[in-house]
Amino acid sequence: MNKAIEFKNIKKAYGSQVILENFDFSVEKGDFVTIIGSSGSGKTTVLKMANGLVKADAGDIFINGENIRDKDMIELRRNIGYAIQGSVLFPHMTVEQNISYVPNLLNKKDKKRTREALGKWMEIVGLEEELKERYPAELSGGQQQRVGIARALAASPDILLMDEPFGAVDEITRGQLQNELQRIYAQTHITILFVTHDISEALKLGTKVLVMDQGKIQQYDVPEQILRSPATEFVKQLVERKCRTCIRV
Repeated sequence: MNKAIEFKNIKKAYGSQVILENFDFSVEKGDFVTIIGSSGSGKTTVLKMANGLVKADAGDIFINGENIRDKDMIELRRNIGYAIQGSVLFPHMTVEQNISYVPNLLNKKDKKRTREALGKWMEIVGLEEELKERYPAELSGGQQQRVGIARALAASPDILLMDEPFGAVDEITRGQLQNELQRIYAQTHITILFVTHDISEALKLGTKVLVMDQGKIQQYDVPEQILRSPATEFVKQLVERKCRTCIRV
């Protein structure tokens, strides 16, 4: 299979604190990879390196076979969707303007194409058309998160990066959004890299799960194998402590 994302011999430190060292990791095209681990294990650093928001101190990162050192960062980020906790919408823009922001940049004067993208993604993420003219402050938390996902997907990127996107909503809404994301993935088979602190969420959503601790990969495998054969004591404790109600058990 072709690799969508590849990290080779990555090192990253913040001051004297080394977060990642000799880090090698790859994501195949069409995989939904969830990343989980202890606080400070490097999860978000890995995610942000994929679109150049964080620079590696050493090593190489490849997106669709191209070294991002050779890429224009603006162009790179336009082709990678990015959704984070709380959605961080533009508060002065309507739902329509938020979702259309990147398509407008890409399509320029082709307004029809932008309108088609808007309608398509609003429908896919489960947003009613009547919400187009509302502002973020007029939406529920779940609606805001759906707008954030639609905005991340509206330019039809090859890769979607998600950093604890459902962490700020209640449990019922969280479950609904997880189901919506599973449906979107089934429809699009977009490559997804998804950071979470919830092992149940990681195992429910991911076609593969990356477990990290202190910058090291503890296990990278399909969810069933993580559950049946934890590779390290850290993975075993994580599964035993947090996954008693996991749907895949």
